[in-house]
Amino acid sequence: MDSPGDMTAAVTGSVLDRTGRTLEEWLDLVTASEVDPLDRKAVRAWLRDTHGVKQNTQWVIADAAARRAGWVEPTIAEYVDSQYTGRKQDLRPVYDRVAVLALALGEDVRVEGRATYVPFVRGRQFAAVQALAGRVDLGLRFTEPPVSDRLTPGGPGQSTHKVSMTGADQVDGAVEALLRAAYEQNA
Repeated sequence: MDSPGDMTAAVTGSVLDRTGRTLEEWLDLVTASEVDPLDRKAVRAWLRDTHGVKQNTQWVIADAAARRAGWVEPTIAEYVDSQYTGRKQDLRPVYDRVAVLALALGEDVRVEGRATYVPFVRGRQFAAVQALAGRVDLGLRFTEPPVSDRLTPGGPGQSTHKVSMTGADQVDGAVEALLRAAYEQNA
């Protein structure tokens, strides 16, 4: 796909193949319904419950409906800023320190925006940072987790393990080594 028009045609064709309706037809149905097109969760539920639309196609239609209604996706900086407000604002230095370390791992690292966490991606997501009420969880994706008393199962996004931290001083050499190991296992 060489242009945005090619991408739109591919998505529209995919929606048509999967549902029997074009993306434009679905957008018109959302507009005609009583569902708020800016409430993507409600649109997905309506598509699933009323029309039997499968999950991935729900996301495509709901995103397109929100954009048609005027929604603009936040920038990565806006996503991050929104995650570190109020009670979580004091945790921002933890994210900032992890972000510096993750981005320094290689030129192939990119940051993506999500509403509740920030993924770091190489070939696939290798780390994710999530601000919670009193801590930040650094989620790491391992195929073979290293031995570390800092790791516990779980974490945001595609993480298999996490390290919980309450201050930037806890983003130390051990955390840096775990981050590097996750990066190397997810080429």
